[in-house]
Amino acid sequence: MRVLLVEDEEPLAGYIAVGLRKHGLAVDVAHDGQTALDKCDFTPYDVVVLDRDLPVVHGDTVCQRLAAQGTARVLMLTASGTVEDRVDGLSLGADDYLGKPFAFSELIARVRALARRSAPARPPLLRAADVVCDPARRTVERAGRPIHLTPKEFGVLEQLLAAGGDVVSAETLLDKVWDEHADPFSNAPRITVGTLRRKLGEPPLIQTVTGAGYRVVP
Repeated sequence: MRVLLVEDEEPLAGYIAVGLRKHGLAVDVAHDGQTALDKCDFTPYDVVVLDRDLPVVHGDTVCQRLAAQGTARVLMLTASGTVEDRVDGLSLGADDYLGKPFAFSELIARVRALARRSAPARPPLLRAADVVCDPARRTVERAGRPIHLTPKEFGVLEQLLAAGGDVVSAETLLDKVWDEHADPFSNAPRITVGTLRRKLGEPPLIQTVTGAGYRVVP
């Protein structure tokens, strides 16, 4: 899942970004409204976590433009948390509104809920053969045995299982699991798929489709 965090307070932005990444999200950061709009022009984000009081271009304007484009779900994250503020933010086109201070577990849950709304409906548990992945609880089991994965490994497996046997390219994995700092020529997806295969064990679950990408074995 690719998320854009727009927050002008850099220490707070860093704290939130680290927390989101620990939960397996690919996170880019912008510290003003114009930078946020520029990034959205080039990257298809699933969710934009948007502070309201931003420099250069105000968060309200950013929200209105993103809502008009309809390319990403918007979660307003701001200190203005009265009922009137929430109603105002939602009327600007935000899909959700969370006031500061907030519980990090609630932020994660809301971001994931918005991402589900922006994607085709899929079951709460992702399955292939005897592998069961629970995106909400961040757990994976094979034949009832827990498999401990890193955030990137989990993100890759989640993308492959969600594709339901369709081929997922390395470029798509970079876009959805890594962030804007990833080298587009990186072999990180290939390496991660390799470690994922070893952890999942036999029989092989992930198939390489030469020149195209990867898929889970039907």
